[in-house]
Amino acid sequence: MNIRLNRRGFIQGGLAASAAATVSLAGTTQAATFEGYPDSMGVLVDLSRCVGCRSCEAACNQEQHLPAPEKPFNDFSVFDEMLHGQKRRTDETRYTVVNRYEIPGREHPLYRKIQCNHCQEPACLTSCFVNAYTKTPEGAVIYNPDVCVGCRTCMVACPFYIPTFRYSSAFHPRIMKCVFCYDTRLTKGRPPACVESCPQEALTFGRRTDLLDMARQRIRENPGAYENHIYGEHEAGGTAWMYISPAPFAQVGFDTTVPKEPILNYVKDFLSIVPMVLTIWPALFAGFHLLAKRKETREQQTKNEGEV
Repeated sequence: MNIRLNRRGFIQGGLAASAAATVSLAGTTQAATFEGYPDSMGVLVDLSRCVGCRSCEAACNQEQHLPAPEKPFNDFSVFDEMLHGQKRRTDETRYTVVNRYEIPGREHPLYRKIQCNHCQEPACLTSCFVNAYTKTPEGAVIYNPDVCVGCRTCMVACPFYIPTFRYSSAFHPRIMKCVFCYDTRLTKGRPPACVESCPQEALTFGRRTDLLDMARQRIRENPGAYENHIYGEHEAGGTAWMYISPAPFAQVGFDTTVPKEPILNYVKDFLSIVPMVLTIWPALFAGFHLLAKRKETREQQTKNEGEV
């Protein structure tokens, strides 16, 4: 059974509700507490085994019915792509990407898979005032587009800059990100499509606590082969996706400044000092969105009655 944070329910309508949300937003978020699920599932990524085949990208694209990429998955020229000086990132058309990193002193490059890390205590969930996110006991952080109002606070709150926004419809906002293959696989006890497709066993699916033991064992039994650190064990309060690397994590594109404690604490501090105008506009957006949905529903009802 999915369990959500115990916070106020969805705004009940109009500008009056928007005003109420404005007053209660900071206090509501500060009251939220969550400590993850100790028996949840996760994935261990061993960067020493990844060869950059992009099989995980192709499997994710097929499993999630995403648009076909501009370049086929066997086109490795994508590793040379840069946008504003940055390597490829996830967006509304791709939930995971693999990037190549040339490491000084290493004969061969390293490859890193990027996707939502499915935090144990998700900042996206904490920051969402309409409760569009759920942290499931299985470990996935999933999203409900039916209640999303497009405020994009989750995009700001995420310490890994993962959620992206689909702009195709102003009245049907949607955040796009990896969902851990929750409905199609995770709830059935199957690993995510990307994990199952990996030919090098660079991705290992299992109980998070078991994966941590496995990572420590690999580091311990192979002195000098790995950094003595498991990225994701404590970052942002811990994540479901964890990494071990033969090179310093900063050299493989990881943000090593992410705090070890949950981002919830920082979100609370931010909301306590955020200017009122920045608090009001998402609530106003919610009101306008609900009014538009009501109008759409009335028009559909009128149409149906006319057809009877």
